[in-house]
Amino acid sequence: MNQKILIIDDEAHIRLLLERTLIDFEDEGVEILTAENGEAGLALIQTEKPALVFLDVMMPKMNGFDVCHVVKNELKMDEVYIVMLTAKGQEYDRQKGTDVGVDVYMTKPFDPDEIYDKVEEVLGL
Repeated sequence: MNQKILIIDDEAHIRLLLERTLIDFEDEGVEILTAENGEAGLALIQTEKPALVFLDVMMPKMNGFDVCHVVKNELKMDEVYIVMLTAKGQEYDRQKGTDVGVDVYMTKPFDPDEIYDKVEEVLGL
């Protein structure tokens, strides 16, 4: 089964860094997709059904909390594992993330090794 990872972040350098971190997984048949805003990301989640989503909070058109809320609470896509990546590490933000259904919360700057390990764990590789 072809597994997919979706990176949703409005900052091109973050998308690139994540893509570089995850490139080895392509050898295992994992497809890496990207979106530069929440609206485009949500559309991709619905059409591509990725197993794992790295989701930024602060983005144009639709923020990460709203994207996560729609995916988990309106579309009921519980099988989509959402990792919230954000510069906002305050307890309030973590609580808000938990409330909308975020699976894991990681703060920027993130450790590429941590990202890699999380992918292995979630995709069972």
